[in-house]
Amino acid sequence: MRIPSSGIVLVLILLLAASCSKFRKIEKNPDWRVKYEAALRYYEKKDYYKSSVLFEQIMPIIRGLPEAEKGQFYLAYCQYYEKLYLLASEQFKTFYETYGRSALSEEARYMYAYSLFKSSPGSNLDQTGSKEAMASMQEFLNRYPNSKFKDQALDVIYTTQDRLDQKGFDNAKQYYRMRQYKAAIVALKNFQDNFPDSKHLEESRYLIISSQYKLAEQSIYTKQRERYQEVVNTYLDFIDRYPNSAYLKDAEKLYSDSLEKLNKLKNLNS
Repeated sequence: MRIPSSGIVLVLILLLAASCSKFRKIEKNPDWRVKYEAALRYYEKKDYYKSSVLFEQIMPIIRGLPEAEKGQFYLAYCQYYEKLYLLASEQFKTFYETYGRSALSEEARYMYAYSLFKSSPGSNLDQTGSKEAMASMQEFLNRYPNSKFKDQALDVIYTTQDRLDQKGFDNAKQYYRMRQYKAAIVALKNFQDNFPDSKHLEESRYLIISSQYKLAEQSIYTKQRERYQEVVNTYLDFIDRYPNSAYLKDAEKLYSDSLEKLNKLKNLNS
């Protein structure tokens, strides 16, 4: 016999109510052992919210007892699985600072750095958290160079470097978009110094040529000769580095125009 959908919904509501009622009874139970065992069961069932609630209630009580080590470790993972990454990072840090000799200490140190990484934003936002995550992961690798988490740790470092690279380039390029060409030249050069292996180096060097050219165009007469010459010099360095650049055609035009402007300026001064 087919059960009406309304009946199924009613059954689910009753089951949920019973489950909540059971959990509330456990919460109110004065025996920490009951809560501890229930927290472990909820964890095994992947009900991380209920598990974390119970672990948080009993941690101050069981601190110093053998059960506290597992409780602290599981609480950290509960918060991680609940996507409360900053809270999780703090719990993992508390674990390895408290249980430095534990067999789980290495994993806790890795998860501390990984939780920081998970909490850090995309490349379009402030990257302070990303830098902290990368530094923590590098510290982890320095401490455990042969860790079973080594490959994952390196992936985090490479991903974070790419994120910082993108953020640095976007910040420098923003000056170019805003037509603040003098600031763009400085920012793009700083970017190159800070990220010498960036995938954006070629574009950043082309943007410097373009910024120098546009700055020369806007400059007073007495500054133009010097600035057009900078375009020429930067272009010659650019083609030595990138003879087959995707920006070569545009760069050549700026170079040719700069030579032409320099020739006119020379004639005017003759």
